[in-house]
Amino acid sequence: MRALLLALILAGSAAAQEVRTEAGALGIDLSWRGALDLTVPLDAPVPWRVFTLSDPPRLVLDTSEVDWDARSPKAPDGVVLRTGRMAPGWTRLVLILEAPVTVGRAWLDTSAPAIRVEAVPGQGADGPLVRQGWDLPEVARAAVRPRQTGERPLVVALDPGHGGFDPGAERGGITEADLMLRFARELAEVLRRNGHRVVLTRETDAFVSLRGRPALARAAGADLMISLHADAVAGGGAQGATVYTLADGPADALSAELTRRQGVGDLLLGVDLPEAGDEIAQVLIELSRTETAPRAEALADALVAGIDAAGIGLHKRPRLSAGFTVLKAPDIPAVLLELGFMSSEADLENLRSPDWRGRMATAILRGIETWAIDDAADALRVRR
Repeated sequence: MRALLLALILAGSAAAQEVRTEAGALGIDLSWRGALDLTVPLDAPVPWRVFTLSDPPRLVLDTSEVDWDARSPKAPDGVVLRTGRMAPGWTRLVLILEAPVTVGRAWLDTSAPAIRVEAVPGQGADGPLVRQGWDLPEVARAAVRPRQTGERPLVVALDPGHGGFDPGAERGGITEADLMLRFARELAEVLRRNGHRVVLTRETDAFVSLRGRPALARAAGADLMISLHADAVAGGGAQGATVYTLADGPADALSAELTRRQGVGDLLLGVDLPEAGDEIAQVLIELSRTETAPRAEALADALVAGIDAAGIGLHKRPRLSAGFTVLKAPDIPAVLLELGFMSSEADLENLRSPDWRGRMATAILRGIETWAIDDAADALRVRR
C-alpha cells in the first residue's frame, strides 16, 4: 500500500469536537521495532496530513500550528525525531528513519484527541507528495526595484540563517538559528537608526526554505541581501568572520563543507528543489548575474574592510566563494556572512557578547554605506 496522504483533513467534521487552527501537543509516543507506531495526543483536533519521503527515509506529519513545546521525547534507536514551525500557521514533525516505511493506517482519534500513525517496512517513499514552496507569500512575485542610485534609502534584506525545524549548528544548548535571529534584529535596529529600510526573511523561529529567502528579499524590493550564519566545522580550527559570494567553479574544502551543512534543513524537509531546467530562463539568469555578481563582490569586499577597520577578528581567508543556494538570486547583490564559528570557543563567546555584536553591527553598517556610495556612482555612470 502506498504512503498515505491526508491533505489537511478536517477530521473532526463528523464529531462533536470543534476543529481548531491551533493546538498543544500533550506528548509524543513513538515505538520503532521494525514497524512504526506514532501517537500524538493533542488538546484539540487540528487539520493534518502525513506522508513519506526518501533519501534519507522519513515519515512527515504536518499539522495546523501545534505547539510542540518541549514535548519531543528521546527517539528510539534508528529514529531521529525533529519538530518545528514550517511556515505561518503550519508546524511539522519529521521522523528520520534507518529504513523506508509505508503508511498502513493514519487517523485522528477525536475522542482523545490524538493523531495516530501506523507504518510498516516499505520499498520506497512518495517524495512528490510534499507541497513545494508553501512558505512563500503571494507578495514574493512583486517587481524588483530599480538599481539604487543614492536618491532614496537603501532597502537591506537580512537573512538570519536556519530557523524552526532547522536549528543549524548547536553548542551547549545554544543554536545558530537563535543567535542569528538575535543578531539580525540588533543589526536591523542599527541600520534603521541610520535611515535605511530593513526586511528580515524571518522574524521568528520559523523555517524558510533556501530559495524562499531571496524570494522574500525580492518581494521587498531589496537593494542587497546579507545572509547571516555562524556555523561549526568538523575538527574545529576555523575562527573569525568570513564573507562569501557565489562561486563560479568548485569550492574549497571549507566552503564545500559549509554548503552541505546549510542545505541539510531543506533536504530533510523535502524542499530541496532542482535548479531551473528551462534553457532560455537559464540564459536570462546568467545575463542578469553578469551585472549582479560584480556588485556582490564589491559588497563583500566592503564588508570585510569595514569589519577589519573595526578591529574585529577575520578568518585567515576572509573572502571566499561557495555554491550557497541562498546566494543564487540573479537580480540582487547577495553575500553570506559567517560572523564566526560556533566550533570556536572564542567566536562563540563573541557571538554571545552584546558589546561584540554591537561593534560588528556598526562595522557592517559602515561596510554597507561605503558600498552603497560606490555602487550608486557606478549605476549613474551606467545610466549615462
